Amino acid sequence: MLYDTLIAPVAEFEFMRRALVGTFALALGAPPIGVFLMLRRMSLIGDAMAHAILPGAAIGFMIAGLSLFAMAGGGLIAGLIVALGAGLISRSTQIKEDASLAAFFLISLALGVTIVSVKGSNVDLLHFLFGSVLAMDDPTLMLIVGIASVSLVALALIWRPLVLECVDPGFLRSVSRAGGPAHIAFLALVVMNLVGGFQALGTLLAVGIMMLPAVISRFWARDITGMIGVAIGSAAVSGYAGLLVSYHLNLPSGPGIVLVAGALYAVSVVAGPAGGLIWLALPQRHLEA
Repeated sequence: MLYDTLIAPVAEFEFMRRALVGTFALALGAPPIGVFLMLRRMSLIGDAMAHAILPGAAIGFMIAGLSLFAMAGGGLIAGLIVALGAGLISRSTQIKEDASLAAFFLISLALGVTIVSVKGSNVDLLHFLFGSVLAMDDPTLMLIVGIASVSLVALALIWRPLVLECVDPGFLRSVSRAGGPAHIAFLALVVMNLVGGFQALGTLLAVGIMMLPAVISRFWARDITGMIGVAIGSAAVSGYAGLLVSYHLNLPSGPGIVLVAGALYAVSVVAGPAGGLIWLALPQRHLEA
């Protein structure tokens, strides 16, 4: 019974194995980025950037159809343009970066949907918005694995300035000039991982595999290293369980993965030892004089 439920779908079907490898690769690369977005109070920027890649991917679709590298390259270029453009506007005007990103997000989403609607069909539009993790081929899988590998290496290289900027950005600016380059590199990693997530989950759900595990980790760990470990683990569990749920209940796989992550988030809010409702309701020990 347990074998038929938990193992047989992956053991018997190649498309399930591909989807599982792809979701595990996303779980390694995206959640650590999400942890830093959360700690830097930039969580909603991930959602804005996820939609910002849509017009670039749509232009790649217009030029070369459902070509992986055309769509991924277009999405990457569009995401970087939006990230740099929003930063430039916020530094050149009185508009804050979150407001400029919101403007770019709305324009990008409308433009991308318009391009896909004109060029393609409703099926193409659904593919762009919600992805098709069960239909991943070898090039898509290699792209996602490559993005995850680059992300882990790049995070290791910029780890110290990222952590310092989360804790005390003023101190970082006073002792080093690494903050600016690290911030630019970090935004590039955000875009890259959203492009990888877009290939599997679509623009509407790509940010889910990045941010939900990160928020979950906040209820189970108090240091950054622990948060990243919990985020990766919860993303992997969400990917595996979501694929099984979608297989057995005949549901869309992308939403299934994100819904399982949402269920883990609900459990974490209630039972997480680092700020969960149950632990907050327990009598707290106080320092005695």
